[in-house]
Amino acid sequence: MAACALDAAPIERIGEVIALLIRNRPMGDPAVVHDTFVLERDYPVSPERVFAAFANPEAKRAWFAEGHNHDLERFEMDFQVGGVEISRYRVRPSGRFAGVVLSSDGTYLDIQPGRRIVIASILAMAGVRLSASLVTLSFAPTTEGTRLTCTHQGAFFENADGPERRKTGWRRLLHQLAEALDR
Repeated sequence: MAACALDAAPIERIGEVIALLIRNRPMGDPAVVHDTFVLERDYPVSPERVFAAFANPEAKRAWFAEGHNHDLERFEMDFQVGGVEISRYRVRPSGRFAGVVLSSDGTYLDIQPGRRIVIASILAMAGVRLSASLVTLSFAPTTEGTRLTCTHQGAFFENADGPERRKTGWRRLLHQLAEALDR
């Protein structure tokens, strides 16, 4: 059996090897996959409080950027129209892509306090762009609190995680938001 590049790589270089494999992987169908999904979630708190969980850098970092499967290396957020949100994560040794850096670079396109946030972003793994997204978050008052509507419009490139995994990720994030709002 032929040796794989991963077999000969020291553990501290696994991330570099995975990045090399991703970059040199056959492209297959170069078509971009477009997808839109909408998630709604109700929270028993005011729209202002839910909005603040997205607007406050410390609050958002805690529920959105921190995680069990990665180490957060960088999180910057300039919450204003034209401002940026930058995240850098390194997958932990127990993860599928141990040592690999994931990056998300976004720009806030529209902010209506207490009502709406629109952000465009690029997701990359090991320096390889995986997708471009436009996410619209709408906050509407209900009799019990707030209905958050998340509309995700994505273009998924070669080697991307795909629409279903992204939808699962956003469901997880909205659950983490619920936990943060309960504290």
